Amino acid sequence: MTQNYRITLLPGDGIGPEIMAVAVDVLNVVGKQFDLQFDFQEALIGGAAIDATGEPLPAATLETCRNSDAVLLAAIGGYKWDTLPSHQRPEAGLLGLRAGLGLFANLRPAKILPQLIDASTLKKEVVEGVDIMVVRELTGGIYFGKPKGIFATETGEKRGVNTMVYTESEIDRIGRVAFEAARKRGGKLCSVDKANVLEVSQLWRDRITKLSVEYPDIELSHLYVDNAAMQLLRAPKQFDTIVTGNLFGDILSDAAAMLTGSIGMLPSASLGASGPGVFEPVHGSAPDIAGQDKANPLAQVLSAAMMLRYGLNQPAAADKIEQAVFQVLEQGDRTGDIISPGKNLLGCRAMGEALIHALEEK
Repeated sequence: MTQNYRITLLPGDGIGPEIMAVAVDVLNVVGKQFDLQFDFQEALIGGAAIDATGEPLPAATLETCRNSDAVLLAAIGGYKWDTLPSHQRPEAGLLGLRAGLGLFANLRPAKILPQLIDASTLKKEVVEGVDIMVVRELTGGIYFGKPKGIFATETGEKRGVNTMVYTESEIDRIGRVAFEAARKRGGKLCSVDKANVLEVSQLWRDRITKLSVEYPDIELSHLYVDNAAMQLLRAPKQFDTIVTGNLFGDILSDAAAMLTGSIGMLPSASLGASGPGVFEPVHGSAPDIAGQDKANPLAQVLSAAMMLRYGLNQPAAADKIEQAVFQVLEQGDRTGDIISPGKNLLGCRAMGEALIHALEEK
């Protein structure tokens, strides 16, 4: 029996439309193979939305996303909009989407693919076998805390203010997501904070520690964020699952991503307690190569696989896509960002065609 899913596509800016087109082609092929029917709806976000409507997240886009089973996002932003006030920039649309859908948990995998191990800037013996999942709290912390802004003091000097704040319930809900993720992986969870100087981190550590009583099968450890950053570079294989707040997670997940050699290969999932999740590559919009058929679509395709796995509960279809990515890399196909001597340089469209061929092989 065919299962039907309503998927909102947010191509966004820069290379977004190019890589989204590849992901849609891949999903259509896999859908036929697994008796899945996708009803795709496209909506505006980011710079494209600003140009068309004057705002980075139109109300119509948020409503379309809310009425979907899942949201597949490509990339937003670009130099064109960098001089706008912060609340009008493309990034404000992304923050608004996360808040509007209640997406409090961001899952960022960083796994070394054996075919790309030489692309890492770290020694092979350091990164070989790395498989990390960073669970980042996404709708609290310093990005959303109040008060915030730039204010004039009594002396006329300007003062910038951002507030890092977490409640017990916010910590508990992201903690549960992380413990459950660790349970499905290697059974180890490292909670990252700055409890030696920040009261908000002291509460974070206290709540995560109390929560661990409910997960006796999970080995819990704690690291200060500065030490965690150092350990990611020194000995990344010690980590299995990492949980941390919004700001620290933003930084550490990008650091973990670069262990793999290219941020262009990594997907992510943003999930809430209910409703649709948002699935997107972790790289940017790369406006310098937009429209030149140079973009790497693999992170977008792997984000579609995460959508199938975490958003639609279709793990077999997700496995099929991930196996196709593995196969094209195994046969030496590369885009420019991951090219190495002796490999086949492909453009974005040709990489998509290679993926389709891999999917259709018996």
